[in-house]
Amino acid sequence: MLICVVGMPGAGKGEFVKVAREEGIPVVVMGDAVRREAERRGMDVGEMAKRLREERGMDAVARLVVEDVERELRRAGIVVIDGIRNPEELEYFRNRFGERSVIVVAIHASPQTRFERLRGRGREDDPNTKREFEERDERELGFGIGDVISRADVMIVNESVSLPEFREKCRMVIKAILRGDPDDLPGNFDYLRIPD
Repeated sequence: MLICVVGMPGAGKGEFVKVAREEGIPVVVMGDAVRREAERRGMDVGEMAKRLREERGMDAVARLVVEDVERELRRAGIVVIDGIRNPEELEYFRNRFGERSVIVVAIHASPQTRFERLRGRGREDDPNTKREFEERDERELGFGIGDVISRADVMIVNESVSLPEFREKCRMVIKAILRGDPDDLPGNFDYLRIPD
């Protein structure tokens, strides 16, 4: 089973990933593959993401990480994929591993909340100004991330909750997916499709 986590920058994907790791689920971070390629080529991460897709197609990053995904699936039978950006990547994984093996979990937070989180995070590629933040959002939306979010099987709202509360929401979703039991989900989850 693949759990693909998607969300705009600063929504809380990283916290979902931390909880998944705490639950013993291996994680493949698509952005790490882009950062490695950017470092190798001496390019900006955002520009590298765009260049990869121009050079190799919209599913380029999915193809970069597929060996890592396959290795983790052989080892654990389940993997979280962090950072799907477009429908082509999602379809690549569904075609490769089977439609019914892929669950999409979207994390949502407002632009203002996300901007504040990103400013406090301190990663090199995080925006310092509101304009940089808006440009990054436009780039992400240009890749098609909104289309993937709209196809989510689960939506977790990360707004007006404490970090421990959000982490508990993530843990409950992960455990419900692992059990195949959508009735165990707390509020704010409108829909959950569990593979047969």
